[in-house]
Amino acid sequence: MIIWISRALIFIVLMDNLQAAIQFIFTPEKFAPAFDMLGPARQVAMISIGILFLMWCVPYVFAAVHPIRYRISLIEACIMQSVGLVGEAILLWNLPPGLDMTPASIQRFIIFDGVGLILLLTALYLTIHMKTGDRSSSV
Repeated sequence: MIIWISRALIFIVLMDNLQAAIQFIFTPEKFAPAFDMLGPARQVAMISIGILFLMWCVPYVFAAVHPIRYRISLIEACIMQSVGLVGEAILLWNLPPGLDMTPASIQRFIIFDGVGLILLLTALYLTIHMKTGDRSSSV
């Protein structure tokens, strides 16, 4: 049962990241104004963020498949989520004045990554003492 709860928590974070990737890649024009970006390069920048979201998802897939067998992927996902959260907080604190929409966009990413980190750490906590051969971890 614990492994299924862990999988569900990881899967929620994975799906959030995948839906963000898809939206940034296929509807970049919706997101560029939130980052105070103008000009033709804004779509490329937004699609690039979507590609980064896709890259970000790789360890989440393995962790969701089997959070015990692929524990290192779960740990990597927790570290990646932490890096995102800390990096975004630093970015927010150091934004130059005059950006209208950008702070709110970065705050949404902080919430997004903060909630994701809580879910991933919960999955890690639930499975940390389980071994691959445990009866409850063999599913």
